Amino acid sequence: MASRLTTSNRAGWGFAIPGFALIAIFIVLPFFFAFGLSLTDQRLVSPNPTRYVGLDNYRELLDVTVITLEPQRDEAGELIRDEDGNLEYPKVRDITRSDDYPQYSGMREWFRWQSGQNAKVVIASDVVFMKALVNTLVFVMVVAPVQAGLALVLALLINQRIRGINIFRTIYFMPVVVSIVVVSLLWRFIYSGNDGLLNNLLDALTFGAWQPIDWLGNPSTALGSIMAMSIWQAVGFHMVIWLSGLQTISPTLYEAATIEGASGWQTFRYVTWPGLRNTAVLILIVITMQAFAVFAQINVMTSGGPLDSTQTLVFQAVVRGYGKQDISGGATISVILFLLVLSISLLQRWLTRDRR
Repeated sequence: MASRLTTSNRAGWGFAIPGFALIAIFIVLPFFFAFGLSLTDQRLVSPNPTRYVGLDNYRELLDVTVITLEPQRDEAGELIRDEDGNLEYPKVRDITRSDDYPQYSGMREWFRWQSGQNAKVVIASDVVFMKALVNTLVFVMVVAPVQAGLALVLALLINQRIRGINIFRTIYFMPVVVSIVVVSLLWRFIYSGNDGLLNNLLDALTFGAWQPIDWLGNPSTALGSIMAMSIWQAVGFHMVIWLSGLQTISPTLYEAATIEGASGWQTFRYVTWPGLRNTAVLILIVITMQAFAVFAQINVMTSGGPLDSTQTLVFQAVVRGYGKQDISGGATISVILFLLVLSISLLQRWLTRDRR
């Protein structure tokens, strides 16, 4: 028995070692290499020698603070207002460029809000990166649950033994096998503000009352438009994973539920969903990682615009690392993204753990 167990272990390690080697070569080592570059000022083409700068790159990306601006007053102490009656405040750049506030040097305004008569202004060393970080988090928080939920609904619908069901499975899965670049180009035409298909369709449904929108040219709609396209494009892939999970649930459980007089919702809650627990964990983690890695849609459809409203972390890493030849900056963003995805994945795993 011991001899057989040893032989089995050797065979298992023999099959596993090539996979471990590939992971180490293409994932683990590049991560440590990127972390090393993030501690320097390395540029792709530069006559200056590379210097060790420690955590300066991380500080430049993550440095955020809040300053309070008091309204300006005239010589008599009265509040100064503009032509529209709004209070006037000192310019942020006068503070960030002043020698009296060296801690704010080089920072720019990100956003502000009103607090009584004072204005609270959030300033950041790298506003574009902060926008990319927020956009990425928003993208993940919207796409992950919506895509997972829609994929589950489709999987439940096609998990039926009726004639022609394979046709619907093929239709729902078809966008997955089409290149994301091709899909992005097609949806860019659909979202066109002039004669795009979406505007024409809405115009027809509203009998001409619809006012055309430049979906990708408007900062308030650009990111949402890309989210909708991303959900549509990848939902078929996760539908197949849900479907595989549904087909592992024993039919006898559904028969027992029917005999007991369970309703459709009760059957789903007490039979289907518990049987999909491991599948749900897998899908949640996979969707989250894919959402954090969003790049092709942004690169093809908006290039990060308009007004940086569709900037993402991966897009910023590529633009800085290759476009601006700032290897250390791109590596720093990559390390931050890795740590962010790792932290969220571990949190998801902990929240979805078996508590029995």
